[in-house]
Amino acid sequence: MSYSRLSTINCEPKSVSDCSVETSLSILGGKWKLKIYKALRNGSQLRFKDIKTQLEPISDKTLSAQLREMEEDGLVVRKVYAEVPPRVEYHLTPLGDSLEDIFLALDQWGKRYNTLNQQKGQGHEIA
Repeated sequence: MSYSRLSTINCEPKSVSDCSVETSLSILGGKWKLKIYKALRNGSQLRFKDIKTQLEPISDKTLSAQLREMEEDGLVVRKVYAEVPPRVEYHLTPLGDSLEDIFLALDQWGKRYNTLNQQKGQGHEIA
């Protein structure tokens, strides 16, 4: 059976007790989504190329797919300007902005993990 992001988000066939965490991980998981969030989190509207520059070496195809998923999930707004040449900008929605506490918690957890791993590498036991 292959992985289905939509069935994970819709909690199929998992029990309700697993649903919220699995939904969160499905929406935020992967290599790029939190990095895209980080690029957009200061409240600015960024063009595709500006996001890509911050995330090198991401491909255009991957960035497009990740932004599309984030838009479908209600985290990002894609604004298209009727100009020649066309201009498209992305920014976080209020739901996307609400990830800040989660992002900071993950940042703190990652720093603690790295510190403990360094101590382990120096012969200290991790508590």
